[in-house]
Amino acid sequence: MVVGPTHRLVAAPHEPVASGRFFGRFRRVGLRGVLADLNRTGSHVEVPGAAPVAGMAWQRDDQETERWFPQGITTSADAYGADPSGGMFEGHDVVMTSWYSHGWLGWLQLGSRISVIDWHDDEPPRYRHVLLVEPRRFLLFFHRLRPVRVHAGGIVWYGKHLFVAGSSSGIRVFRLDDVVRLRNRFRTKGYRYALPQVSSFIAEHEGDTKAMTYSFMSLDRAGEEDHLVAGEYGRKGGSHRLVRYLIDRDTELLRCDDRGRALPSDLHDQQVVRMQGAVIADGTWAVTSSNGEDNPGDLWTGAPGAFVRHRGVLPTGPEDITYLPQRHQLWSLTEWPGRRWVYAIDGERWLGPQADTP
Repeated sequence: MVVGPTHRLVAAPHEPVASGRFFGRFRRVGLRGVLADLNRTGSHVEVPGAAPVAGMAWQRDDQETERWFPQGITTSADAYGADPSGGMFEGHDVVMTSWYSHGWLGWLQLGSRISVIDWHDDEPPRYRHVLLVEPRRFLLFFHRLRPVRVHAGGIVWYGKHLFVAGSSSGIRVFRLDDVVRLRNRFRTKGYRYALPQVSSFIAEHEGDTKAMTYSFMSLDRAGEEDHLVAGEYGRKGGSHRLVRYLIDRDTELLRCDDRGRALPSDLHDQQVVRMQGAVIADGTWAVTSSNGEDNPGDLWTGAPGAFVRHRGVLPTGPEDITYLPQRHQLWSLTEWPGRRWVYAIDGERWLGPQADTP
């Protein structure tokens, strides 16, 4: 375990573009407004693999598109904690996923988006896409909504904030109360709803160490203090690091020193090759890893440096992972067109010393 300021996240100078005059021009509806206007329907399906126990497929056009690829996942249980009666947003079990637009033209024009899913076990889940935007002021009274061009490989919903992994650039921050509804969809490439970025944490590193890539993220609420867990995807021979940062429960942002730096509380190098997601569930780590298109993915459980590999128990193309303590379930998703699922994994079976090992 390596700790110190080698890999730090620095709070960017705050420019309150997405406030005041901005919201005077756009109608702010928040997450509540999106949930009241869902326009797409998924379906409950059996997900291939030994680990999934329940899951959904997207509406057909989302299931098949090669323009958008799903990546990150978080839920209202992340946002509001592990209380048995909690974990919901105003009575809704909400699952949220992120997508990035594929191809040079898509990345340039569309950037990334989130999907807000109103989850139900006994009826088809309904959802809606929300475009992530970065407001930019030009001239004196006008705002341009620039796409947020990140891979969005991981997301964390914590209180009112949404953290989005920005790869080598660091982490983008959004406030879910700031979702706006637009009359002119041309401004947002056809999207009715947009979520403006409010701040960011910029990745920095020292010395000869390789810069950290923030490929995926999750939330750790197991201890006395909450942590943001992040990690990086890497092929064989690369770096495969896992890192945690403290979260300030009052500000609901990363805890920074007096210089605005968030420093790692712990960092683990040379972990699992081709990691796609990592989460800590009641003290046990769970990691997803991919093996290329058409090949089943792996689930790893245990602790950094001592992971147990459950080979091929996940569907092809596994991505980010999160934990729902109320259900004692891990949740993940897949990315390949035609084989896209959001699915649950039974924690009783796969976490702890009695976990299955095919």
